[in-house]
This record gives sequence, C-alpha cells and structure tokens, in this order.
Amino acid sequence: MPVVIDLHGYSEGATLHTQVSGLGAYGDTHGFITISPQGQGTPAHWNANMGTDDVALVGKILDDVEAGLCVDTDRVYVTGYSNGAFLTSVLACTYSDRIAAVAPVAGIRDVPGCTFDRPVPVVAFHGTDDTFVVFNGGVGEGAKSLPAPDGSGKTMAELGNTSAESSEIVPGSLDQTVPDNLAAWAERNGCTGGPTESKVADDVTLVRFDCRPDATTELYRVEAGGHTWPGSPAFTSIASVVGPTTMSIDATALMWEFFQSHP
Repeated sequence: MPVVIDLHGYSEGATLHTQVSGLGAYGDTHGFITISPQGQGTPAHWNANMGTDDVALVGKILDDVEAGLCVDTDRVYVTGYSNGAFLTSVLACTYSDRIAAVAPVAGIRDVPGCTFDRPVPVVAFHGTDDTFVVFNGGVGEGAKSLPAPDGSGKTMAELGNTSAESSEIVPGSLDQTVPDNLAAWAERNGCTGGPTESKVADDVTLVRFDCRPDATTELYRVEAGGHTWPGSPAFTSIASVVGPTTMSIDATALMWEFFQSHP
C-alpha cells in the first residue's frame, strides 16, 4: 500500500492535526497508510532544517513502516501544515531518493543547500492573506503571538524569534515569497519557462510550471485565504485566529489525486 506521512503544524500536535487534514479516515477509504508523528517539545514542533534529529526521525519511521507493513516503496509521500510544511520541504531534499512526491500546506520553502537526486513533484497550497507565513514574505502578526519553542512560556515576539532569518523551526529566510519558493523548486526540478495560471474556482488559482511529467511543480493560490488547510471544516471555529478557510477546493482530495499520478 502507499504511505502518506502527515506532519502537524507548530504547537498544533498530531491529535488535532489528524482532525484538520482528515488523511487517516481518507486513507482508510482510498487505500493508503497514514502516519502522523508527534513533534518534539512544548509546544510540539519540528526542527525543520537539514540534518536535524527530526529529519532522521522521519527516516527511521519510514524504515519501521516499510519493515513492518506491506508498503509500496515507490509510493511514499509527505505532506505537512505550516511548520510541518517546512519540514516537508526539507524531507524532499534529504530523501528525494525515497519520497515520491510532497504537498506542503501553508509553508513551502526553498531550503538552503537543497539538492535533489531526482525531481520531486510538489503540489503546494497557500492563502494570500496568511497572517502567519506571509504569502509575499515576512513574519505575520499571527506568528509573533505563538509560544516560543523553548518551553519558557514566552511568545515568539518576547523571545525575539520573529526575525526573517533562519531559526530552529524555519529553513531559510521567511523574507522569501511563496512564488519565489515555488520558482526555486521548479528550477531544482528542471522545469523551464515561467509559470502559467488558471482559475479552478472564484477564489482559487492553480499556478503551474512547464515541467516533465515526473517533475510537476504547482501551487493552489487561495485568494484572501488564511493560514489554513483548504476544505477543512476544523478551521472554521478559529477563523478569528487563522483567517478564512476556502471550501472551494479540498486539499486532502487534491493532494491524494496528485500523489496517485506521481509514483
């Protein structure tokens, strides 16, 4: 069976995130295994940089899953939300020889020092009004109020962890825009030419590069969308914190369709 690693966001935790993505239940009906690891520390988070313990952890998880279950090793995929999307981007660099495709939600990154052994197809999702990971670059006001990763009880702003420079939880500079991160990924995948855009809903635009079939690089840009997982009703009750969630598309269904076409 195919495997999808589903990585939670900063301070979100695996239990809550499984309700957000719905990938566990979706996999039960669509025929894939979902693995939802729990990040380190209080609050739970991922050290999303090259060569960290969290990167090694996911590799060990894949080893264990492949040894203990009936797994199609040509169909191993990774998705993640926010800080989990940061780690997803790093894992694509580290394990490009064993991860078939990825789907970062609200956090695609251009990871410093990243090289691919083979192209890694990517489908990303991001809202233009994200107040945490700002679409046009920079740290949003939402991120400044998050608890610091050191367990001190201070906020990110109080600890001084809101700069756009590299930090424990962010690979590379947050000054980079989402379009620039996507373009860098397309270049790494060997794609040519600039992106093209097509409307898939009134509030959603699909941005695609001209790539080989095994190197597809695309982004669902959600107009006025917040720091959310498109199509997930779990975010509607906290819209005042994360912003609006589009129901015009379903990120879970779209990423699985994408994964199926990219072994």
